Amino acid sequence: MDFGVTGKLGGYYLAEQYRKNVAAGKSGGVSFAELVAAKAAGQSDVSGMSFKDMWQARYPGAYYHVMDGSAISQGAWDRNDFPLEKFFRDDTDTSAVNWKPTGAEPEATSPQVQSRWNSTLGQKSIIVPPELEERMKNDPELAKRVMANVENFITTYTATSVRPGRVCSWLISLDENGDIEKFRVTGGGGNISGPTEEEQRQFEAEQAAKKRREEYVRLNEESALKRRLMEQEADERYYKDSIIKKAVSIAAYEAAGILK
Repeated sequence: MDFGVTGKLGGYYLAEQYRKNVAAGKSGGVSFAELVAAKAAGQSDVSGMSFKDMWQARYPGAYYHVMDGSAISQGAWDRNDFPLEKFFRDDTDTSAVNWKPTGAEPEATSPQVQSRWNSTLGQKSIIVPPELEERMKNDPELAKRVMANVENFITTYTATSVRPGRVCSWLISLDENGDIEKFRVTGGGGNISGPTEEEQRQFEAEQAAKKRREEYVRLNEESALKRRLMEQEADERYYKDSIIKKAVSIAAYEAAGILK
């Protein structure tokens, strides 16, 4: 079964971590760091490369779309039936951006959702706002910073959040400043043999602690309920005693001829 992860990022510019981690995330293309090194060696003119060129040199076969990804609401973007597969082809049009959900959201495990997710595995696609595209054409340094940002995100996320052996697809939407506004990571395959002994011990310890907390809460609630019941019973006894005492007093007064 494949999994899907969605998210929203703002200001995810980690160039320093990018320089430290970039070597760990190569996937067959030419990394941004290698492009810079090639330029320094006189082998390539990075300054003349567009953001699209750098993106597709780093990730061969990756898709590139200039459109307003901010038009996609976060609620639609996160749904299992969001048509992400439309962004993994060259003829994507605005219908993908303007998609609105209808009906109940299908389960991630449904055959339809799994089939659509499987069709994108191993691929990458990026959505670039027209304003940002124009700015990067006129500002090569901005294009290089955005490329470093995107590559660092993919590298860091892969190293920290993707199980070894997983084959992932990446759909990334940038905002007008070049930051990652939203992303979807869908993956399948990989090592599914189960947790290690250490992970299993940690899980069991966490479950035991959770049960202790739940038992503590239950006992506190029971104790509070008993106190409320005892207080209620005491109030009722006091009320009954008061009524009885009042009735006895009235009877005594009547017997003495004080009340008629």
